[in-house]
Amino acid sequence: MGIFSRLAQLIKSNLNDLISRSEDPEKMLNQVVLDMNNQLVEAKKQVAASIADEKRLAKQLEQETANGAEWERRAMMALRAGNEELAREALARKREHDELAASYKDQWTKQKNAVEQLKKALRLLNDKIEEAKRKKNVLVARKKRAEAQKAIQETMSGLRDPSAFETFDRMAQKVDQMEAEAEAQGELAEEYTGDGLASQFAQLERKHGAEEDLLALKRKMGLAPPEEARAPEAEAVQARVEAPPPAAAKSEQDELAAALEEMDAEQQEEKRKAGR
Repeated sequence: MGIFSRLAQLIKSNLNDLISRSEDPEKMLNQVVLDMNNQLVEAKKQVAASIADEKRLAKQLEQETANGAEWERRAMMALRAGNEELAREALARKREHDELAASYKDQWTKQKNAVEQLKKALRLLNDKIEEAKRKKNVLVARKKRAEAQKAIQETMSGLRDPSAFETFDRMAQKVDQMEAEAEAQGELAEEYTGDGLASQFAQLERKHGAEEDLLALKRKMGLAPPEEARAPEAEAVQARVEAPPPAAAKSEQDELAAALEEMDAEQQEEKRKAGR
């Protein structure tokens, strides 16, 4: 095999491979259906022309049959008039029209049969094109479904890549680290800038309040004994704790009386100066 033959085969193979990879099934099917429709249109035109020929032959047959009948009527009229020679010529003319009518009838019969065959072929072609359209729709749907499945498989293959999940785990660890650092900074800020003792007492009060709420709920549900009345001694102690010390109260009253006396003395002195 010569170098030019090998080169020609190489070019053909590359062109065929390029064409095969460039063929889109949906576009190709649409083009095939379009070509079929064009062929159907041309076939309809041909069948329509054949039907027109049949109708023209039928009219010519009808016309020649009518002409033969007319010359026969004229021959009969000549015989009634006693002119046999004229009747003989009329019959000869009738024979010519009858022969033409017979020829047209033979052609019309053949054309009619041909038209019937063409109509059957046209219906068959139309049915095949409709079937091709239905198959085309099914094939296009299958092609789109295959493309969707391929895209899903490619996406799943990408998700199965361990690097993607490693990235997710690494980001989750970074977020956990950031949250832990933020909590640590908050604890340090509270410890060095806030009142630690007040915070402890606030925690104790919250815990004590929660215990009291739980005990009240248990008493409401009958799960704990009812609250007992306070002992008089306890009330007296509470009153003594809440009431201010008597000495302190007396001291305040003395200070108030002294302030009033001082104010009265100042007023008396002002009056005396004004009287002078």
